[in-house]
Amino acid sequence: MKLSTRNQIKGEVIEIVKGTVAAMVKVDIGSGNTITSTITVDAVNDLQLKKGDKVTVLVKASSVMIGK
Repeated sequence: MKLSTRNQIKGEVIEIVKGTVAAMVKVDIGSGNTITSTITVDAVNDLQLKKGDKVTVLVKASSVMIGK
């Protein structure tokens, strides 16, 4: 599959916390860094995501905010 998303980061699922509708998925992207994504529980189930899976994090946004 080809995607237009330029920000593609490979990693490994290290934690999945399912709520009623949404799930928090933590991905280890190396060098002690993680990315956390909130996706639907349906998406977790459809992708059959589990701890240890190799995945690609896709970041497509019109803006990125940083606060301090």
